[in-house]
Amino acid sequence: MTTQNLPPPFVVIEGVINTRSVGGFPTSTQSNIVKPIVLFRSADPSRITSKGKEQLLALGVRRVFDFRADDEIASYKSTTPVIPGVEFLRAPVSESRVFDPVSLGARMKEFAGNELETFVTLYHEILEIGGPAFEQVFRHMLDKPDEPCLIHCTAGKDRTGIFTAILLMLLGVPDEEIIKDYALTAVGLEPYLPLLIERFKQQVSGDLDNWDGAMKMVSSRPETMATTLNMVREKYGSADGWVTSHTSLSKQDILALRQNFLVKV
Repeated sequence: MTTQNLPPPFVVIEGVINTRSVGGFPTSTQSNIVKPIVLFRSADPSRITSKGKEQLLALGVRRVFDFRADDEIASYKSTTPVIPGVEFLRAPVSESRVFDPVSLGARMKEFAGNELETFVTLYHEILEIGGPAFEQVFRHMLDKPDEPCLIHCTAGKDRTGIFTAILLMLLGVPDEEIIKDYALTAVGLEPYLPLLIERFKQQVSGDLDNWDGAMKMVSSRPETMATTLNMVREKYGSADGWVTSHTSLSKQDILALRQNFLVKV
């Protein structure tokens, strides 16, 4: 499995799906862009091949952050790859309401009933519990601004997508660019949806007759991220407001992120 024959920002790491770079985005100042290759994002890399390991190293990645909950990893019988020179760090964004097998089955039914509302609720929950995990990545970016890292969850869409959205908001990337980046996950996952659905079936507890909710759960529609960005501003004032209220990062740290990762056109 890998992301084959897709244009940038997708990159090929054999055995890893929905892999793409984060960087090169325009910003609202119009004189700056996001530094090319700030980080990489992907789905679960546990099936990475030997060639994929070489490709990951060639991208300069030396640290990988895993946002998955412990019960996800156990249910998929997923193993952390061993790649000399690459450190894999657990940064779980987990709460029983969100990702345990019983709650995931209930959540799928909610997706079948109201996809947009369920996504916004889920993403708000991720933001409420994800501060410590996301802070680990921000600290890496502050401490090692010249060393790209990789972040992932199961599909590389929800927790990974919310972290990416917050980062791009901090860096002044316009909403339309953040929305387009989120929607690219539909392209990255499309060839692998049958496998992904099977993995969800392994994880979910209970008998679901209607898998329409599962298909909606793996969607990444533009309106979902557009509504989420509005939710961030409504709940926290801004991405800056979320960072300073849910992590120990200061306003000076946010300025440092901008100084490190914005470059002149």
